[in-house]
Amino acid sequence: MDSEGNKDECEEVFLDEQDIDEEELPEVDDESNSDVESDSDSDFEGICAVACSPTDSTLVAAGGSGTGAFLWNINQGDQRQVIIGNDDSVSSVAFSADGKFLACGGTGQGRVQVWDICSSSHKCTFDGPEDIEWVRWHPRGHFVLAGSMDDFTVWLWDIDEDAYLYTLFGHECGVTCGDFTPDGSTICTGSDDASLRIWNPEDGNNIHVVQGHSYHTKGLTCLMITPDSALAITGSSDCSVRIVNIRTGEVVNSLISHEDLIQCVGLSPRLPLVATGGGKELIIWEITHSLFRVVFEAHVSCLVWLGASQYIATGCADGKILIIDSLSGCLVKTFNDHSKTILSLSISSNGKFLVSGSEDKQVLVFDIAEFS
Repeated sequence: MDSEGNKDECEEVFLDEQDIDEEELPEVDDESNSDVESDSDSDFEGICAVACSPTDSTLVAAGGSGTGAFLWNINQGDQRQVIIGNDDSVSSVAFSADGKFLACGGTGQGRVQVWDICSSSHKCTFDGPEDIEWVRWHPRGHFVLAGSMDDFTVWLWDIDEDAYLYTLFGHECGVTCGDFTPDGSTICTGSDDASLRIWNPEDGNNIHVVQGHSYHTKGLTCLMITPDSALAITGSSDCSVRIVNIRTGEVVNSLISHEDLIQCVGLSPRLPLVATGGGKELIIWEITHSLFRVVFEAHVSCLVWLGASQYIATGCADGKILIIDSLSGCLVKTFNDHSKTILSLSISSNGKFLVSGSEDKQVLVFDIAEFS
């Protein structure tokens, strides 16, 4: 899509004027207005994952295919601390909720490595399946969850005890997405087998299997859980979005309007809005009744809400990062600094910086304080 052609106009919007915030929108600017930190090492094959610390607004972790993983401080230029060497391919990086630890999951090596942020030292390594697709932390404890594309399993480890707890079996294809519910009482995992499985983290027992009629017909690609831990919102390569009641395992609503596979989903922390991005468009809709609010043409590969604001940052296949007003549907800013697909986006804990990782082997930081 040509985002330049959308700068000064809005896509179709279904909001009444009284529903739109009256604050003045920032002027459209197609140039980066921030300090840019990058690593253009020739060994890099692309940055698959970036994560900002939840407690340190300047600390960033990144990793990618053939790059290993590294920590770096926004205020210190491109000086970085390599924590996993370039021999490892890192598919996911995640800070614990208290910011004390960083977990890195990789492909090919079959392990999750955990680092102690305070001491800048290696904490522990857990051997697992060959290809780890993602890692997630328990919202209150030091437990790491990891999903595998290799043997179709999900693994759980206790970091404080340096112990393996159990493996979740049941998916028939690679586990593409998963997470704890925000209250920590449940685990949800999605797979290429077109199923969502809901688990009890205390004993690893499977509570519900959501699959078949009224659910996705192809593999799941992304998952988001509402803050009240009640609903799981899943996207799929069948171009649909489904909403599942986690307690009952029932499909309670659907959004079947995308023209291509869904690649990402994001839930506003403040507004009753969900954003879903795919190969042809970004759709912003109201979760309560699944009502459309905005349809914006873009090849969206990843997205993130800018804190509690009304703005969404979308990473695109053409390397652009678009800042879109979810209420008016207007494109309010474009960053053109990347040259290839954006693979990951993250927001600093103070809401002032947007960090991006791309296939162009760069990690960049953008000043987004005007949107916080």
